[in-house]
Amino acid sequence: MSEEFEKDFNKLIKQKIEKYHDFQDRDIKNYDEKYDVDTYAEDIINKFDEYEGDIVKMSGRLMALRTHGKASFADVRDMTGLIQLYAKIDLLGEERYEFFTELDMGDIIGFEGEVFKTNRGQISIKIKSFTLLTKSLRPLPEKFHGLKDKEMRYRQRYLDLIMNPEVKENFIIRSKIIRSFRDILEEKKFLEVETPMMHPIPGGANAKPFVTHHNTLDMDLYLRIAPELYLKRLIVGGFDRVYEINRNFRNEGMSYKHNPEFTTLELYQAQADYHDMMDITEELIVKTAKKTLNTTEIDYQGKNIDLSIPWRRITMKELVKKEASFDYDQIENSSQAYNRARELGVKVEKEGLSRGQILYEIFEQLVEENLIQPTFVMDYPIEVSPLAKNKEEDPGFTYRFEAFINGWEIANAFSELNDPFEQENRFKQQVEQREAGDEEAQMMDRDFVRALEYGMPPTGGLGIGLDRLIMLMTNSKSIRDVILFPTMRTEK
Repeated sequence: MSEEFEKDFNKLIKQKIEKYHDFQDRDIKNYDEKYDVDTYAEDIINKFDEYEGDIVKMSGRLMALRTHGKASFADVRDMTGLIQLYAKIDLLGEERYEFFTELDMGDIIGFEGEVFKTNRGQISIKIKSFTLLTKSLRPLPEKFHGLKDKEMRYRQRYLDLIMNPEVKENFIIRSKIIRSFRDILEEKKFLEVETPMMHPIPGGANAKPFVTHHNTLDMDLYLRIAPELYLKRLIVGGFDRVYEINRNFRNEGMSYKHNPEFTTLELYQAQADYHDMMDITEELIVKTAKKTLNTTEIDYQGKNIDLSIPWRRITMKELVKKEASFDYDQIENSSQAYNRARELGVKVEKEGLSRGQILYEIFEQLVEENLIQPTFVMDYPIEVSPLAKNKEEDPGFTYRFEAFINGWEIANAFSELNDPFEQENRFKQQVEQREAGDEEAQMMDRDFVRALEYGMPPTGGLGIGLDRLIMLMTNSKSIRDVILFPTMRTEK
């Protein structure tokens, strides 16, 4: 903000505050009581023929005011759109009309009047009365330049929504997508549940958690990185189909597709496997796209993506062999795997990785970003899948898939590991990795192992990253465009 701009800005604030006190001195309420609204701008604009000549009561924020002697025009925005007001001195009376012309941009008013069309064909409200409901004390950004600074838009989302009403559409679509997921799962007899957001042991994913401290219990707690282990406890307890639309927190890097606080859908179904989870993933996303966007083809930043069923299904070994010329089955040991990875230009910084871990590194660095059309990548190495059931015919791999669209991981799913002995061994391996310096490796969760000892039926589990999916469906460049209040640095 330049010194000259700041000076002008502060001057405008001062003028608004002076007007606030002037209104007080004249016994005019700056903050009035509620106003009974019976109509919205969208209703009148879309159904003018039905409303023409009717008297309506509305409210909204004053966005523009044009005075012409004894008549004035104003633009007011409500939740649904912009409507023009027509004010005349002989309808309002001299005193009220004069007060109308003293209003400022940003003030919120209630008004009552007749729906009509001006000589120029502009749908308008001829007001017969109005009330100042809320006095705005800060000037809105100048109309021509608007609010374009992204840092300010994300930090002051309220101002972004005022000045850029099209932004609301992203969040309306977001709400519809989440509602659609709920509707589909309810039809399938899934029960929506709530699990803890503070965990004594962070689990369910490989990620670095946020830590806090509970004073009364004198113990550290972790903001959840995933709800998985609690949801599977419910499967043990006899709920056959459960889901949670949940907030997760990971103390990791930030990017256009990463925010430390994010939303996922996780569901678990007894007597199901990862093939069933692929079917549910397709159904959830395709039905939701049809319901929300009326199409299964989306344009994302110039790329045409076809969501229609069936999606491509391919194992990680097959895909990496095809796309990166790395034939896992011809690699005899980790030393050969390291050498081949280096030949391919893959950065493998950690020492002591297994063949499976190097396969995963090659996939992440060379293949993942090219998966533009919907693809299920199946059968992940056991070393990177501590909660997934291993394949009987190929025990170095698991019944796990990730779904990719536009090169992004959208979903992650398993045939869930339900052997308590094997699960305990997997946790021990994770603990060893953690002790070797991997801060994202999981901790031992003995209570979860105890739950498995009571018996968990064969289960399929699925997690879908809602923020990224919403980015795709709204053609948004950044995850910050689909989160109302994204994480920001402290304001200077």
